[in-house]
Amino acid sequence: MNQPTRLKALSSFLMAQRAKLTPEEVGLTAGTRRRTPGLRREEVAQLAGVSTTWYTWLEQGRDIKVSASVLESISAALLLNADERKYLFALALETGAGASSLREETARISPPLRRILDELRACPTIISDRHCHIVGWNEAAAHVFMDFERIPEQRRNMIALLFERKEFRRLAVNWEHFVGGFLAIFRAYYGQYVDDDWYDAFQRDMTAAHPEFRPLWEESRVSAAPEVLIEFRHAKAGKMLFHLTSLQLQGNADLRCSIYTPAPDSPTETKLRRLMEKELKAPTPTER
Repeated sequence: MNQPTRLKALSSFLMAQRAKLTPEEVGLTAGTRRRTPGLRREEVAQLAGVSTTWYTWLEQGRDIKVSASVLESISAALLLNADERKYLFALALETGAGASSLREETARISPPLRRILDELRACPTIISDRHCHIVGWNEAAAHVFMDFERIPEQRRNMIALLFERKEFRRLAVNWEHFVGGFLAIFRAYYGQYVDDDWYDAFQRDMTAAHPEFRPLWEESRVSAAPEVLIEFRHAKAGKMLFHLTSLQLQGNADLRCSIYTPAPDSPTETKLRRLMEKELKAPTPTER
């Protein structure tokens, strides 16, 4: 991203994180009634041990010098987790991947990885790249989500599909929460690859095409590997509960493996196996 875009992203992130906190959470008294939710700038500055003017300039996205030690203090003041802290440092210090490391690697599913996908018969699993493009999936994922083979390869972006396809909107009981998890992963990549202009172009396209995208993106959640419990309402199998585990795969292509494990003490795995068996036995159009 270019300098103005990077500074704007830094500004939006700091404001969003400040708005999430209450004075009580950071050991301050609430005091008089507040016009807006969250901490005031002067309170963050006080907690971080910097001047209010300097912090205001930083939050406004001005091009000022920032040290790692000061960013550590701001991270502590805003109660940032490890992924949020990494994102803040990437934007403020431009410590993400440099231009020389942005060479596009061909994402291939190796035979051993294909074997792993096939062995996860009762765990819908999706492999995606750093742009959240889907590059691989297993049979279980095709049954729970959709048959990605029917989607043109250039359109297999998980973020875009979540907004475009009615199947996803109907599937997730809490669609916004479901989307928010993927946007948190997307933002982690966004901070990691600060020199990749693709992310800014993608955001502009999504904002123009989907009004819901902007407010969800501005929540500024960051998570490199969220682990959450997700409830689906499958059209054929009914209620299904999955634990999402996200793993980074070793290699130059920076691939991510998202595994949906059926929740224990739930009939999800049984429902999934029955669904797969039923559809496997279903006659093809030529047999009917």
